[in-house]
Amino acid sequence: VQLQASGGGLVQAGDSLGLSCEVSGLMFRNSVIGWFRQASGKEREFVAAIPWGGGYPAYADSLKGRFAVSRDNAKNTVNLQIHSLTPEDTAIYYCAAGHRLIRSSMKNDQAYTYWGQGTQVTVSS
Repeated sequence: VQLQASGGGLVQAGDSLGLSCEVSGLMFRNSVIGWFRQASGKEREFVAAIPWGGGYPAYADSLKGRFAVSRDNAKNTVNLQIHSLTPEDTAIYYCAAGHRLIRSSMKNDQAYTYWGQGTQVTVSS
């Protein structure tokens, strides 16, 4: 499985931004695509995840409401929409894939096997 994240850039506080993760390779109904982010000097943080074969997405509790993840199986992409950006959202955003994930493990980065290269999001105040 290969993943390619795109859509990052420099934005102003309060803006919205859409990130995209293009997925290639063999995916299964119980595969999951997750979004994580890592700010400079901080640990990697779970953002959102969505089952590839259908089902409800999961969000980090602290970010719920400003982030929306969606899947387009026809285009093999998973999108992450971020609203009301703040400088604290500045980070490299990664998408990752894992197979046979159960819902309770979707927020755990150790459960994901495949990672994309990340896309930088910088929010200016």
